[in-house]
Amino acid sequence: MSRQIAVTPSAEGIAATIRAAKGRGLPPVHLWNPEFCGDLDMRIARDGTWFYLGTPIGRPEMVRLFSTILKKEDGKYFLVTPVEKVGITVDDAPFVAVDFEVAGQGRDQVLTFTTNVGDSAAAGPDHPIRVARDAETGEPSPYVLIRANLEALIDRKSFYRLVELGEHHDGWFGIWSANRFFPVIASEELENI
Repeated sequence: MSRQIAVTPSAEGIAATIRAAKGRGLPPVHLWNPEFCGDLDMRIARDGTWFYLGTPIGRPEMVRLFSTILKKEDGKYFLVTPVEKVGITVDDAPFVAVDFEVAGQGRDQVLTFTTNVGDSAAAGPDHPIRVARDAETGEPSPYVLIRANLEALIDRKSFYRLVELGEHHDGWFGIWSANRFFPVIASEELENI
């Protein structure tokens, strides 16, 4: 008769599993659906800082490694390997868009965002930009979809640069990228600010 020993998931164990399975590109986390192993004391702060056991993870390559196995299901975030699935806490969005490049002009321009973990995504139909507004203060929080249901909060300096590229279209002030318009605020509301 075999006896199973319960093992508490750890960041070190997950990192070792990722390194062992590391190939080219992002791992196919959408294909992995292992049993839930419990929650890990890992948190991603709104500014993109990753914490483990309450301490910031100071090694960027470790943060990048964990970011490659991040998955969102039913509004919850998990680190997933072929054999483990552990819950983590995300304060806002798991990534921060820290910069973007512009190619072209007007409706044909393409805005390519870079995140704090080294991902990039060109805003368009597959990577939409959205702006949520705080119900009490009206403060905007802009996001861009980076990959597989995972968004990046667009940092303040990048958002200010986006606003400089904005224009009015069909009653909205917004931004064009890849021939798609992303509304930021109603034109009428902008005039009253």
